[in-house]
Amino acid sequence: MQRVEGKVAFVTGAARGQGRCNAVRLAEEGADIIAVDICRDIDTIGYPLARPEDLAETARLVDKSGRGIVAVQADVREAAQLERAVQSGIAEFGKLDIVVAQAGVAGMRGQPPLQAWSDVINTNLVGAVNAIQVALPHLGEGASIIATGSTAALMNVATKENPGEDPGGTAYVTSKRLLSQYVWDLATQLAVRGIRANVIHPTNTNTDMLQSEPMYRSFCPSLTHPTRADAERAFGVQQAMPIPYVEPEDISNAVLWLASDEARFVTGLQLRVDAGGYLKWYDYHI
Repeated sequence: MQRVEGKVAFVTGAARGQGRCNAVRLAEEGADIIAVDICRDIDTIGYPLARPEDLAETARLVDKSGRGIVAVQADVREAAQLERAVQSGIAEFGKLDIVVAQAGVAGMRGQPPLQAWSDVINTNLVGAVNAIQVALPHLGEGASIIATGSTAALMNVATKENPGEDPGGTAYVTSKRLLSQYVWDLATQLAVRGIRANVIHPTNTNTDMLQSEPMYRSFCPSLTHPTRADAERAFGVQQAMPIPYVEPEDISNAVLWLASDEARFVTGLQLRVDAGGYLKWYDYHI
């Protein structure tokens, strides 16, 4: 028997990268998928976001696995758009069991700076809250909510030495910290109803967000035009294990476990998939 057979999962940011990997992995293990993605750029974000054809490819891969999918272009910053997507999925599949609030952006050096702050907060924090809260009325006992945080949320890595220098970059850390607290408090409220809520905190993950010019500049600040090769050498500073990053599949395996009945008594967890990155930071700062 597949690990989430007969379940229905709502996945945001599903057009490519980690979101696509989550959707496909859950489908491979028996879940039908409600997939959403903005499928257009946000002006302050310095790398291209997904396109409609990326969401179509996610739909093709889920279909190839033998499961059903309802794929909708929707902006997580707009709760009404997410509500319509969820309603469409429930009309098709009849229920909702799993929420994976994955959609997120990194706004390092975004211009104008304060708009970059707002766009990151509205996507990573408000967007995740929107996704969870439009799903809540449809969730019952045994349901699982999974939000994507970041190991950055667990570390004191916000830009304090030069306040105001990079609001968009700092907003990433802030959004993930606040999302973690939100899910923690929500898990307490949902536990008596038999609904679970957990956060996964990845380290560097090999997606388009990481493999982008703004991220390369963040890891190689002394270089004017850092290349991927330059950044690959620098990425390893984040992890205790000798690797530059983890793969999306490593995170999706954790998502699958939290979504499955194998984790039926796991709630309020802050699960690090970070190759020892938090251990390395903690040991260095005590």
